[in-house]
Amino acid sequence: MTDTHDTGLLGYIEGKRHIFPLMVFYEDTDAGGVVYHANYLAFAERARSAMLNLLGFSNSLVAERHKVAIAVRHCTLDFRRAARLEDRLIVETRLIKLGGASLGFEQKITRDDEILVVIEIYLACMSLQELRAQRLPEELRMAYATYLDVNED
Repeated sequence: MTDTHDTGLLGYIEGKRHIFPLMVFYEDTDAGGVVYHANYLAFAERARSAMLNLLGFSNSLVAERHKVAIAVRHCTLDFRRAARLEDRLIVETRLIKLGGASLGFEQKITRDDEILVVIEIYLACMSLQELRAQRLPEELRMAYATYLDVNED
């Protein structure tokens, strides 16, 4: 299993939260140097994928080994402040729901401890062949169960 305190590209796990630092690049912004709204979803996706890697898995491994994919079922975003070109951001991810075939996450994107965006996203496990809901693979479910955090700050 991968080290959960990797401070490189994958960020690190602190308690039950995954911490993923990133920097805003020119490609992430509009003409005014402000992060384009859809890119916050990309930042959150990168953070969830990094967390999955720190848990010892990858999207391609899960697809190959179990013939499933994890797809977005529902997502809400609360935009509070804008990020700008070259800002250093943190995506903090908490697992808030772990169902038989689903996962729920709360992700906060912050700059210097100021919350910019709060994302609540629910994912469903689906079979690649039938494109229907399917139970989460047990090894993946067990890895995530350690990080289930239903207590809000």
